[in-house]
Amino acid sequence: MGRLDGKTAVVCGAGQTPGQTIGNGRAMAVLFAREGARVLCVDRVAERAQETADMIAAEGGQALVFAANIAKAEGAAAVIAKATEALGRIDILVNNVGVGGGGDGPAHKVEEDAFDRILAINLKGAWLTSRAAIPLMREQGGGAIVNISSLASLAGGTQVAYEVSKAAMNRLTTSIAQSNAKYGVRCNAILPGLMDTPMAVAGIAQATGQDVEAVRAARGARVPLGAKMGTAWDTAYAALFLASDEAAFITGVLLPVDGGMSSRIG
Repeated sequence: MGRLDGKTAVVCGAGQTPGQTIGNGRAMAVLFAREGARVLCVDRVAERAQETADMIAAEGGQALVFAANIAKAEGAAAVIAKATEALGRIDILVNNVGVGGGGDGPAHKVEEDAFDRILAINLKGAWLTSRAAIPLMREQGGGAIVNISSLASLAGGTQVAYEVSKAAMNRLTTSIAQSNAKYGVRCNAILPGLMDTPMAVAGIAQATGQDVEAVRAARGARVPLGAKMGTAWDTAYAALFLASDEAAFITGVLLPVDGGMSSRIG
């Protein structure tokens, strides 16, 4: 405990799609608070962010809520302004906002509106919040940005907009790392594989008309490590390490959290 004592964290996408399990953003916000950070829980839907903040408060942690659409420049700037006002500084920024589906598909089938929407949210949103936060992090002498990418950034073929958005996020990560290293600002990305989160499992089940448990079993069977999906807590613990001082000499890293799935590539 206490790995983030005295630190502040902004978690974008701290709410989650309703479901039986916990999502990445909520798990990261809760874990960061457990480790001593004061957390600003950001989500487009205020009620979902508030649920996360209430969970943190129930455990004795400190959390605030802010509703914003970070895919818009004014929304991203408002998040950083609120964090500066409420927290005084920003030690950690987590970019966890992401969507898929809704017209996505292979390159010859993806709908133009879906392509534009997915890249605007997944890629542009992460860039806008980073752009707003980096000057403050430089001024204060350092900070850690953690981007939540995806194993789909490395392999796939059926969701080109999502795959391209996450591949571009990987390059955004390394670019930010390279251009800000001398200012003490680190930037790393996590590439989750098949995870048992509400957006992934329940979302796929709803979109395809399958039973939730059937989707869960099929996804688990594809994972080399124990034939079982990971959970949002696996993502959260990786993010905790990258956000903490334990990773003080780590920047520009793309870390798979995937039960060995990426080792099959090639």
